[in-house]
Amino acid sequence: MTSASPPPPPPPFGPSFGPSFGVLYEDNHLLIVDKPAELPTMGVTAGTPSLIEEAKEYVRRKYDKPGNVYLGIVSRLDAPVTGVVVIARTSKAAKRLTEQFRDKRVEKRYLALVSPPPAAPRGNCVDWLRKDERHRKVFVTRAGADGAREAKLSYRTLHAARERALLEVLLETGRKHQIRVQLSALGCPVVGDHKYGSTLSFPLGIALHSHRLKLEHPVRREPLVVTAPLPASWGKVRSWAKSDER
Repeated sequence: MTSASPPPPPPPFGPSFGPSFGVLYEDNHLLIVDKPAELPTMGVTAGTPSLIEEAKEYVRRKYDKPGNVYLGIVSRLDAPVTGVVVIARTSKAAKRLTEQFRDKRVEKRYLALVSPPPAAPRGNCVDWLRKDERHRKVFVTRAGADGAREAKLSYRTLHAARERALLEVLLETGRKHQIRVQLSALGCPVVGDHKYGSTLSFPLGIALHSHRLKLEHPVRREPLVVTAPLPASWGKVRSWAKSDER
């Protein structure tokens, strides 16, 4: 009788390791980071680069923790999407934060560069989405369809120029690929998102960014607002976002 082989170890990190993410907030309970484009939140297979493995190595080195490090991903982003990701450093924090997301007590704001601009400068979108695992996509479907789940978001235009517009999106539910699918269904796909209808290119990933999260600290029970600036790859669009900051 043979035993199963153990999974391969996580990717080795050399002595000059530096995380590819930026740290937005950190304490004994939380590590909130700014995820770069094209880095998966979780590894697709054991040993592949991922945000969680980089974060564990960051904690190991900063706090001199040998062996395994506990970190719990509370919020995830698609690989091509940038911005705020919440990581719990304790199981208690993970449980409490997961409850906040589940109960829709976390305010989630995204920035999306779309083309063409939406017909209305602001609006609410309510759709029913269905995952297609075979094609690894999500589709808008009818209410009551097999596997359909309700998806809600609202948006407003921050700036429009020529054939592009920068939108602020308030995400009310958290479905897979939700913003990408709903904006595409609205006729204004995210720039660079070829999977959902964009014909334009974007320097890194797609033009969708988790910009701001407002939640309750899992231990202190105080409001916590974390903001991730737009990456440099967004170029002059960053000034469009700054002009709207209050």
